[in-house]
Amino acid sequence: MAFNTGDMGDDGEVVSAINTTPLVDVMLVLLIIFLITIPVATHTVKVKLPVDRNQPTQTKPGNIVLAVTADGQTYWNTQPIGDHKVLVSRLMEAARQQPQPQIQIRGDGSAQYMPIGKIVAACQEAGIQHVDFITEQPHD
Repeated sequence: MAFNTGDMGDDGEVVSAINTTPLVDVMLVLLIIFLITIPVATHTVKVKLPVDRNQPTQTKPGNIVLAVTADGQTYWNTQPIGDHKVLVSRLMEAARQQPQPQIQIRGDGSAQYMPIGKIVAACQEAGIQHVDFITEQPHD
């Protein structure tokens, strides 16, 4: 900012006025920069996102429920499974059935992602085609 001291006249008065022209120039330059860069920043790749069907999953007698507790223990229906190889072999047996049963994964809300991720990887390795994640409706 600059001071315009003006002309020291007869009365010895100093004129102190702030020159706002540089401030306005900088603001206009910033406005132009933002107007140019915002459309570029919001440009995304056009994809068709999947739509949530929000249908409750029906637990049928043939479905397999894999539960993961907060401490990472995996259960096949109600039986604990300790080994990843046992889980994969049981899933391979289920994958050979016609029609193939649905795998429903119920993970505790405070469970780590790793045990649940291992179940998903085991389903993929076994050739399971339909995996559901069971959640609860939010409470109002």
